[in-house]
Amino acid sequence: MNQRTLSKSFSLQGKGLHTGLDIRITFHPAPEDHGYKIRRVDLQGSPVIDALAENVIATERGTVLGDYRLQVSTVEHALAALYACEIDNCLIDVDAPEFPILDGSAIHFVSKIKEVGVTRQNAIRKYISFKRKKIRVSDKEKGSSLLLLPDEKFSIENRIAYDSKLLKQQQASLGDLSLFTKEIASARTFVFVREIEHLLYNDLIKGGDLDNAIVIYDQPIPQDGYDRLADKMNVKRKDASKLGYIMNKPLLYANEPARHKLLDIIGDIALVGYFIKGKIIANCPGHRINNLFARAIREKIKEPVFC
Repeated sequence: MNQRTLSKSFSLQGKGLHTGLDIRITFHPAPEDHGYKIRRVDLQGSPVIDALAENVIATERGTVLGDYRLQVSTVEHALAALYACEIDNCLIDVDAPEFPILDGSAIHFVSKIKEVGVTRQNAIRKYISFKRKKIRVSDKEKGSSLLLLPDEKFSIENRIAYDSKLLKQQQASLGDLSLFTKEIASARTFVFVREIEHLLYNDLIKGGDLDNAIVIYDQPIPQDGYDRLADKMNVKRKDASKLGYIMNKPLLYANEPARHKLLDIIGDIALVGYFIKGKIIANCPGHRINNLFARAIREKIKEPVFC
């Protein structure tokens, strides 16, 4: 298969989940063998960083790329959209230190990619395939693991588990990238109300609201504390005695959180820099272990593994 890029540029605008800034992001066609690169157009000299696993500098509540010149966070949803739409080469301009969160999923990125279309390039795409090798990373403390098994195509099986009355064990799978738009792209990020105060204290989710995430209220807190969180996030106060999913738009799927975690895996695996042939089995994944997994794959890359 040949490499592909966008047929023309497109832009999206929205607020940043962590900064709360109004952000404009533009995706441009790029030449063969360019890969994914991100350009901070708001900084002097418009520095560019390669979207590769070894350039990840933080993984709390999102994947953050950076070096001595720039930093850009919350890149995973956009990269998942590019990877799932089989775009090999793209230059991304952004005018802030993070990508806009939009509705917390990848669907707006995917919709724009499909709207502008793709262009087939002359260079042949290289796939990574480990035909006699398994790659596994794990975190025993958190009970997380990712495993790459040899296969002739790309697929993912994902399982999540939480100590929560509302979100216990869920599973999601993707048998082929062609199914991403229909089955995974619209799955939104999620957060527990019990996590929000900590996140706000650490200067995160300034742009979080009930329209860009699944919000899970599974452990009661005093009404005055619940009201303070609502006021801090500029959302309507709710009855603290009523547990449940409290975002404005109801769940799209019963297992939407598991689907979103699968979306995140694809966005973080895009940082390998190549398309992969293999089956990924994920247990309780997160951005940190996803990045360790992508780095482990990159470390194993040698000429014989390309196909």
